[in-house]
Amino acid sequence: MIIDRHIGLYTDLYELTMAQGFYLMGQGDKPAVFDYFFRKSPFGGSFAIFAGLDDLLELIENFRYDSEDIEYLRKIGFRQDFLNYLKNFRFTGDIYSVAEGEVVFPYEPLFRVHAPLIEAQILETIVLNILNFETLIATKAARMKIASKGKMVIDFGLRRAQGLGGIHASKAAVIGGAETTSNVYSSMLFGLTPAGTMAHSWIQSFDSEYEAFKTFADIYQDKTVLLLDTYDTLKSGVLNAVKVGKYLESLGKRLLGVRLDSGDLLTLSKACRKILDENGLGYVKIVASNMLDEYRIDDLVQKGAPIDIFGVGTNLVVGRSDAALDGVYKLISIDGVPKMKISNDPEKILLPGVKNIIRYYDENGLFKKDLVVLEEKLKDQGEAEEILLKPVLSSGKRIHTRKPVKRIAEYAKSRLEKLPDYLKNIYKTQVYNVSVCNSVLNLRNSMIKSLAGGFDESSSDS
Repeated sequence: MIIDRHIGLYTDLYELTMAQGFYLMGQGDKPAVFDYFFRKSPFGGSFAIFAGLDDLLELIENFRYDSEDIEYLRKIGFRQDFLNYLKNFRFTGDIYSVAEGEVVFPYEPLFRVHAPLIEAQILETIVLNILNFETLIATKAARMKIASKGKMVIDFGLRRAQGLGGIHASKAAVIGGAETTSNVYSSMLFGLTPAGTMAHSWIQSFDSEYEAFKTFADIYQDKTVLLLDTYDTLKSGVLNAVKVGKYLESLGKRLLGVRLDSGDLLTLSKACRKILDENGLGYVKIVASNMLDEYRIDDLVQKGAPIDIFGVGTNLVVGRSDAALDGVYKLISIDGVPKMKISNDPEKILLPGVKNIIRYYDENGLFKKDLVVLEEKLKDQGEAEEILLKPVLSSGKRIHTRKPVKRIAEYAKSRLEKLPDYLKNIYKTQVYNVSVCNSVLNLRNSMIKSLAGGFDESSSDS
């Protein structure tokens, strides 16, 4: 776990302000239910890859306040009786969620919290912080992997990430489709496969490019990948790489690859492939990097660039061009009574009630439609093909052990294979059939009517 102290302070002030209010009113123990969902697929796409669940559950299991936390909260104005409550705070509720790595769509309830009101409210910030970010990055990686048409994608983004967010970004990138990462810390923490070669500084530190290449090859043998563009890719870099490749062959080894990090990647990759092949080095892989995204990768693949591996950095780990996923965490029930938010913006009117998702498949085993249904009505749906929200935490304790990230990535890949091709279009938003059952719609309509008055005249001064 990255955060091992002050977890209870990993929140926004207004969460604790409301929690104290609930406590002082004697309302904090009322059973409440909150939904997490997002309103719009990121990057102008049609889907998202749900990620961050295991990290979030670990934080929730360990969410507490030590003496230093309590003292800080006292100094900023919280009341002692509320602080006494926080001293023994533990999350005691239940959580239902779709699986990490699942392909999901807008307005679907993806993560549901059942807990005493104070506990459920205090969780809001970490739920949004973890799920929004990791889902965003996993989705970006999935789009890049789709664009690559099966070519390898590597995460090179740590140096451009937003601080420690780079740790979870690398994990999410692997869930979405990146096979390896340059991030050593995340590789250790999450059991990922680390990958990396050299930077220009290695080559510049030698008197000649060939000496730099040969020395590196002497050290790393058949793990050697050479960076070609320090001086001139075609007139120097690839020619010296050929010499080193032949040198390694004399040792019974093989040069693993060469990397292009600047210039016209289409032209350079074709020229390098030709030179390598003419010299009997057809097995040498070509790696390309330099501000790649799904659109640039797609363009290179469509134009026949002989690139075997795409190294992606900035555009992946910062989720460019979307700064954030617009996931929200909303109250849907208190004391068994449905609650909803009404807005002048139709997109912000909630679907009330405790809900689940049923997924249906077509004759080819591909996703056909999802149905949002009240949990209490699940039994009325007959033999549901697949129920997506399942219990993941009970009475504050995780039901299943943490899954290896690579297994989550395999699951995400298997789910993407069931996504119809029209929904994989990286240039245009396509609408997947997410239906809402009549019981949910009827509940919403009746609540809108009952809440339409809004203002309670009986409570006004006159």
